[in-house]
Order: sequence, then C-alpha cells, then structure tokens
Amino acid sequence: MKTHIVDRKIMWGDLDSLGIVFYPRFYEWIDASGHLFFEAVGLTLGDMWRKRKILFGLVETSCRYQRPGRYHQEIRIATRLDALGEKTATLKHLIMDRLTGALLVEGYEKRICLDVSDPDNFRAMDIPDDILNVLKGFM
Repeated sequence: MKTHIVDRKIMWGDLDSLGIVFYPRFYEWIDASGHLFFEAVGLTLGDMWRKRKILFGLVETSCRYQRPGRYHQEIRIATRLDALGEKTATLKHLIMDRLTGALLVEGYEKRICLDVSDPDNFRAMDIPDDILNVLKGFM
C-alpha cells in the first residue's frame, strides 16, 4: 500500500449556506485521513503518544480548491507520503469525486516528530530509526 484510501459521502452538515462543502471540513477530512494513513502503515499515533511519548504534530497545512463538493456526493480521499525528512513527514491528500475521479481538492500536511515526554516543553526530534524505516517503505 503506497496510497491509503478513505471513501465517504458529503452530508448536509458538511455544507455552507451556498450548498457546497464548508472549507474547514476539507481540513478535518485531511487530518483524519493522515491519522488513518499512519495507522494503516502500522504507526498508530495514539499508541506512539502513550507508549513512546512521541507525536507527529502539524506544522503546516494547505489546500488548493479545484471544484466544490456537493450534498450527497461520494468522494474518495487518497493519502500518500509525499516527502520525508530527518524530523518531518509530508502527506499529500487528493480529494476526488469517487465516481468520476474529478479532483476537488489537493491538500498537504507537514508533520514534525515531537518528543512530548515533558508536556510543558515539547521539542522537535529526529524521527526514530524504526519509525523512519517504516515510513521509507511507503515512499
């Protein structure tokens, strides 16, 4: 698996007053898809937090909007690892119409590996070798 897929349907509560997806919803879906990507490759973020005091915190995110999403439209969110550094992992998310493949949104999120053993003093750290090796396998 190089790309993790999430399918969903746009619901009424996802829309703004114009009847299109309210843009923060895309960021919610991207964040959730990022967590599911890590889980799918065997790196559950919650487990790393509890067991190893490591988090992948969000340091940058962006979206390019191509087409509006509409009520009851079936969408597919395809997530893949786009770049990997010593401390960071960048995920690319393509949100598409599931039936036609038309691109609605292209999103990115850059996450930094954090030592959260001291809750008052988070600090960036190199991605541990075992985690880095797992992620390299999905580049």
